Amino acid sequence: MKHTIGVGIVGLSASGGWAAGGHLPALSAVDGLELTALVASSDASTGAAGARYGVPAYSSVDQLARDKNVDLVVVAVKVPRHRELVLPALHAGVPVLSEWPFALDLPEAEEMRRAAGATPTFVGLQGRSSPTFRWVADLVSGGYVGEVLSATVVASSSEWGTPVSERMRYTLDHTLGATMLTIAFGHAIDLVSMVLGELQDVVATTAVRRPRIPLGRTGQTVPMTAEDQIAVSGTLPGGAVLSVHHRGATASGPGFSLLIDGTDGVLEITAPNHPHLSPVTVRGARGHARPAVLTLPDGYDAYPHLAGTPIHTLTHAYAAIRDDLRMGTATAPDFAHAVTRHRLLDAIVRSAADGRRIQL
Repeated sequence: MKHTIGVGIVGLSASGGWAAGGHLPALSAVDGLELTALVASSDASTGAAGARYGVPAYSSVDQLARDKNVDLVVVAVKVPRHRELVLPALHAGVPVLSEWPFALDLPEAEEMRRAAGATPTFVGLQGRSSPTFRWVADLVSGGYVGEVLSATVVASSSEWGTPVSERMRYTLDHTLGATMLTIAFGHAIDLVSMVLGELQDVVATTAVRRPRIPLGRTGQTVPMTAEDQIAVSGTLPGGAVLSVHHRGATASGPGFSLLIDGTDGVLEITAPNHPHLSPVTVRGARGHARPAVLTLPDGYDAYPHLAGTPIHTLTHAYAAIRDDLRMGTATAPDFAHAVTRHRLLDAIVRSAADGRRIQL
């Protein structure tokens, strides 16, 4: 592939949003990537975005994908529109990065994976590019804790219980694919799976403890059908037991904690919010010592000046995508990986519905 990879973003707006505040600065920080085109949500917003960012602005993904300067299409819009926007780019044979959550459900995820064929694909589970979590995975695989006996995750989100804006109201509807289970839990369990391996089976309990949520400051409430309590347990490769409890809008605020117990030591990984976006602290001990803060070694963080910012891991993800496109490697998670994650989420939903332990 040519030295500079042209990126066309679907969902890039002149008025803000995650594409403007996350994707654009992240790819701009990576040598060899350049914004070359965009599609926004309407003709008016597309024109405004094109003028602001100084690149061609198209009214459809078909037009974007036909631009000879677009080597990667980034789909950064709400989940319900992913399929209709991903498929035209794939049909044009252009590599695609789709935001996470990837699809409305497992069948839709499998459809998009099949449509990709041999075209390179990527999914926005950028936590896998986190320098800290790559290091923790190496610690575990290198025997820091010995044989893993168990792992415990306790996490909470500030959303799914607190007042919601009209723009984010769709996240309360469990049928629209952007819930606490798919977003917050999905990102977190992907990191846990990166460190410890994929769950071999799962049994789950979920609940909607707040069936109505305040709509901003209007004094009105709106229904919520998305789960705000998710409890999962299962078996990891080698027989270790994993338990996870993810909670919506706790009084203590958001947070993430992963405790890994092994035959020779312990690791404690914590973050003040979503672990794929916020700073991560690692404590560890071997034998019977008290856990102490461990320092990230050199060689993991290619963008230390961005540490502590929401785009730190996303920037590393774009660097991995660039290298995969140039060298034909497969470091960044792809659509097949997205299907694996959706398969776990689907198993959790089915287990919670009928109480069965689901084999994966």
